[in-house]
Amino acid sequence: MNLRAFCLAVFVAMTVFGAPPVKANPMTFSQWVENFAAQAAANGIDRRFYFSVFKGVSQEDADVLDKAAYQPEVIMPLWEYIDGRVNSFSIRAGLAEKARYHDILRWIEQRYGVPPEVLLAIWSVETKYGEVLKNSRRLHYVPQALATLAWGDKKRAAFGRSQLLAALKIMRDDRIGRDKMYGSWAGAMGQTQFIPTSYLIYAVDADGDGRRDIWDSVPDALASSANLLAKNGWRRGESWGIEVTAGKSLTVYKNQSRTLAAWRQLGIRKADGSSLPGGQAMATLSLPAGLDGPAFLLLKNFSVLKRYNNADAYALTVLLLSDQLAGRPAPKTAWRRPPDAVTFIEKLEMQQLLRQRGLYQGEIDGWFGDASRAALKEFERRHGLPVTDRPTQKALRALRGR
Repeated sequence: MNLRAFCLAVFVAMTVFGAPPVKANPMTFSQWVENFAAQAAANGIDRRFYFSVFKGVSQEDADVLDKAAYQPEVIMPLWEYIDGRVNSFSIRAGLAEKARYHDILRWIEQRYGVPPEVLLAIWSVETKYGEVLKNSRRLHYVPQALATLAWGDKKRAAFGRSQLLAALKIMRDDRIGRDKMYGSWAGAMGQTQFIPTSYLIYAVDADGDGRRDIWDSVPDALASSANLLAKNGWRRGESWGIEVTAGKSLTVYKNQSRTLAAWRQLGIRKADGSSLPGGQAMATLSLPAGLDGPAFLLLKNFSVLKRYNNADAYALTVLLLSDQLAGRPAPKTAWRRPPDAVTFIEKLEMQQLLRQRGLYQGEIDGWFGDASRAALKEFERRHGLPVTDRPTQKALRALRGR
């Protein structure tokens, strides 16, 4: 197992759980920071530099522990997770960025073999093409966030410690100031959200300015993501998967791997009714939503994408968005949604109606995050409705005054 794979395995093992984190030790946060200085020094971090990084940080970031207990790619229904990330907004914005960075994207593809659309989709899902980074309320000071995990979350303590040491090395060796070290609750940084150990291994200078700047240089961020995928086995010129039709009699083969030729012999066909290609490429039959949703034969590049984030929902979402950005069709089989579910367009309408009522001041973007849910919850409370804070047809009718 290479270093990246090891770091990923540790990260995944510590982040897929939805249960509230278990406190790692009885010390106060300040005591933990003070004590960790010795381990940092043992790893070459000067004590004065270490405490300058934590200057003004007197307590843990409580939001980090809250967010660690809720990860949408694990908890959220698959159709809802995909709807929020593969939609007219993300596609339109992605096509604009594709045109804007056409030359560098082609250079990256020639060098690393990763298609532009895959990199754009990662950028979209991670930070909405950088828009998330403009909202300071959603960001966390990375050393504080990682120290919080190391101190206060038993499941992620080892991850927090190793990533904090890597973050300190980045700040020291790459001379990255405190103002840049803001990211996710798990310490992921920059346009395409690299955890510190991934930055140390895979970050590259693509714009030629002598710095690996995943924060302000889109070329560096996209090339770094391509380098990560290439170093983990991305197959140049190959697809990530094929949508297929898999009848009930074939569900016994779910999650099994066979050659494309063997799947063809078993009677599986493409979703459009045409025959599968032959050949010895290995493919795994995936029914991510059971028999009521699309079925896929997943190829090697799907598993490589999971080196970025090990959740199947994440990888599938990125690759479905990449298909749309490349002009390929959406899955022929629709995702099964609950009867009361709302579409992406209806979520836009709900946000607009909540804004008109003075309950919501955020973006009209179809993304029902904390602000949208809080606004809907307040609307439900005021109107004597069951408080769910979930976008539903019932809530939409109430907002419309019906």
